Amino acid sequence: YQVALKWYRLAADQGDAEAQFNLGLMYDLGQGVPQDDQESVMWYRLAADQGHAEAQSKLGLMYGNGRGVIQDYQEASKWYRLAADQGHAEAQFKLGYMYLIGRGVTQDYILAHVLLSLAAANLTDEEYRNVATQARNILAGKMTLEQIAEAQQLAREWKPK
Repeated sequence: YQVALKWYRLAADQGDAEAQFNLGLMYDLGQGVPQDDQESVMWYRLAADQGHAEAQSKLGLMYGNGRGVIQDYQEASKWYRLAADQGHAEAQFKLGYMYLIGRGVTQDYILAHVLLSLAAANLTDEEYRNVATQARNILAGKMTLEQIAEAQQLAREWKPK
């Protein structure tokens, strides 16, 4: 970890988003450094501001859980949205859930269904994919057939930004 830390720091100090993300992850998990949420947030933000989708998703998680920052669901949804728009499946799932329950965003079943459908199609972890599919299917039970059709159409037409 110490060798990785040295090289990541050198690259991060030169503005390398991947190195900044990796430093954020090291501080997040306490790998080779003391676990430090505020330091993690700082590095994630530097990478996220450069459009790094994984860093944006991690920043959403930090805001959603109030780790290293004051808990702020609206800020969490902002970062999840940026990552989800790039096709980040975990961010799509988390943002879809936020729309499902109306946390940090205005509740919107159609948008929740779209995001949960995208996540279910793109998540690589089978258990996580099953959770997204189940959430979407439960949500569909609360929607009209017209709403479901609209959500399915939007999901088919979706393209990463």
